[in-house]
Amino acid sequence: MAILIADSGATKCEWCVLGASKKPKLIFTQGISPYFLSTDEVVDILKKELIKHLAKFDITEIYYYGTGCINPDNANLIKKAIKKVFPNTKIAVTHDLMGAARAVCLDKKGIACILGTGSNSCYFDGKKIIKNSPGLGYVLGDEGSGAYLGKKVLQYYLYNTFDEDLMYKFDLRFGVGNVEILENIYKKPFPNRYLASFALFLSENRGHYMVENIIEDGLNDFFFTHLCKYGESWKHPINFVGGVAYGFRDVIKDLCATYEFELGQILKNPMEGLIEYHS
Repeated sequence: MAILIADSGATKCEWCVLGASKKPKLIFTQGISPYFLSTDEVVDILKKELIKHLAKFDITEIYYYGTGCINPDNANLIKKAIKKVFPNTKIAVTHDLMGAARAVCLDKKGIACILGTGSNSCYFDGKKIIKNSPGLGYVLGDEGSGAYLGKKVLQYYLYNTFDEDLMYKFDLRFGVGNVEILENIYKKPFPNRYLASFALFLSENRGHYMVENIIEDGLNDFFFTHLCKYGESWKHPINFVGGVAYGFRDVIKDLCATYEFELGQILKNPMEGLIEYHS
């Protein structure tokens, strides 16, 4: 008997088989976004990419945390698809923010933040999400996210604000011009992912004062806009999950000190914490 945990974004989905052996088994499939996939398409992904890895396991419970599943219709779509592939299994489907909260807070009170391609946050009481200060998406919000930071990088480049050294490094690293950049943002799919890809330029050029300013200002926007909305931020640990949070954890540590917040965990992805939670 074993349980199966899933943490899915739109790009990739990480699965973990727990309880069948001493060591958890990790499996990766393509991402599952109910905004872009039908029930049958999700079923097809599960049959082609997941089932072949589970032949030796008796899966009795599935806990799925996924992007877009805060919408009940999307959660039902995912649950219906999983049920078709695992008809005799107990299935629980919820959203990625709950996954982040359980991963970093376990069964304790705390603030849980996602800083990845997008951003989000909540106050978690150890059982459920009590308050949420959501991002408004990459156009209006997502402060502190990869898309937000990547947008700042492009603004500095396109407005010719970077100094000569950074302009040269940007051209060498990406080799794209104004026309191509604007076409990718305004005409092609997944502009948020495209914007987030430029946040890598920041991690690759740490130490330059312009780069440090972008990182600190972008993360401070998240702290000021979202974390300061929770009175609980000064009472309970502030926890983070996501590649941006993990990559710039030194800046987050400094900002927590500035705001007099207690810093909790910073995880690159939630699966490590979800394994502990479901164990």
